[in-house]
Amino acid sequence: MSAKAYLSVSPEVKKALAAGKPVVALESTIITHGMPYPQNLDMAKKVEAIVREHGAVPATIAIMDGRFCVGVSGEDLERLALEGHKAAKASRRDVAALLVKGEMAGTTVATTMQIAALAGIQVFATGGIGGVHRGAEDTFDISADLEELSRTPVAVICAGAKSILDIGKTLEVLETNGVPVIGYGTDDFPAFWAPVSGHKVDHRMDDVADIARVIALQAELGMGGVLVANPIPAADALDAKAIEARIAEAIAGAEAEGVSRKALTPFLLKRIFELTDGKSLVANIALVENNAKVAAQIAVALAARALPKPSVRRA
Repeated sequence: MSAKAYLSVSPEVKKALAAGKPVVALESTIITHGMPYPQNLDMAKKVEAIVREHGAVPATIAIMDGRFCVGVSGEDLERLALEGHKAAKASRRDVAALLVKGEMAGTTVATTMQIAALAGIQVFATGGIGGVHRGAEDTFDISADLEELSRTPVAVICAGAKSILDIGKTLEVLETNGVPVIGYGTDDFPAFWAPVSGHKVDHRMDDVADIARVIALQAELGMGGVLVANPIPAADALDAKAIEARIAEAIAGAEAEGVSRKALTPFLLKRIFELTDGKSLVANIALVENNAKVAAQIAVALAARALPKPSVRRA
């Protein structure tokens, strides 16, 4: 039995893919573990609406009822949002066990990439990727997202890496794995809540059509995924020094409570939300919406490249 035997694609997404129309994959851990209810449901619906407004079809991805579900919507989307932290957080290592047990799970960047590629979707919008955690030289805590980017031919549009991570080391691992990091309208790799991190991207591109060309060629060459770094809009960004201070407090709290591994990121995000009086959540929603817009524009440009050129009539 192939992996596609576990794939359930919604009629809308299936029709769009068959017609060569632009489709944007959306992850679900941001719904289950990234935000509280009902903000998570409101955010998911708004992000899908933004993708549609910019000419593409949204495809929210999750693991539900023993299936890879692509195009989760309606009652299923609400069920996912209500489940929240009670749902599993599915990375690559969890997939087989979750399918066997029939558990509901939000999919991480790595698992969403896997399922998107299985369905034939090339563009995926998220908030920020996982990466190398601070202190990884002792804990070896490195997200599976980074290796997935090296082998799965999906372009991930994000606001960089979450600032709770060691961004310098994250970029080093991406370089080692041969993942091109493209800055959309920026030379500086963004730091999630802040538009700059002090680290440079590999290539800057200011036109979505150029990014689409890179994605298409990367796939043709069989060279894995592409990371597109799209900074949070300046009006929505948090002060870099202030957020760094709050991150330090959150990390100290995690260490004191012995929180680690897959529980660490949700803990830190929740604590930073508390320490910033909710401002981090407002910024998080803004950057996700911005990524969805840019992902849709890239998907439209990518789909346009695949359209047959009109024949020229000669007199």
